[in-house]
Amino acid sequence: MILSVAILGLVSAQRLGELVVARRNTHRLLAAGGIERGCAHYPVMVALHAAWLLGLWWQAWDRPARLGWLAAYLVLEVLRVWVLASIGRRWTTRIIVMPGEALVRRGPYRLIPHPNYLVVAGEIAVLPLVFGLAAYAAVFSLLNAAMLAWRIRVEDRALATFRQPGRA
Repeated sequence: MILSVAILGLVSAQRLGELVVARRNTHRLLAAGGIERGCAHYPVMVALHAAWLLGLWWQAWDRPARLGWLAAYLVLEVLRVWVLASIGRRWTTRIIVMPGEALVRRGPYRLIPHPNYLVVAGEIAVLPLVFGLAAYAAVFSLLNAAMLAWRIRVEDRALATFRQPGRA
């Protein structure tokens, strides 16, 4: 039980810290001329992620942690650090287009177009499995897949000008 509460507490603190960083980056990007796109999906995404974490607190705080799944989750967190370090001050939870700036093409962004979403999908599936909540993992993975399909479509449209031939 103590380990489960510690895991959930650390994940919650991480998510809150990321929101602070994302908000700071969003304000800075908008002040520098960035343009936000796809605002309609944002409240739905926030609600989904909040429900996922709050539901885990409700269902998992007193369940034993499965160390193999916890190790898998920790690997995802290493990948998350790589993603965030690669995109740097341009990382935010919103879709901000920076006119005149090239897309990030370093780190995992040179390998796949949306590495952060791959990590998030893994986290949403794996953390419930740490606590033996396979059905919970499946339900939220399906909901997240629908959300990501919407978000990636919006983001790809917003970034399309950067992917045209002749652009950096």
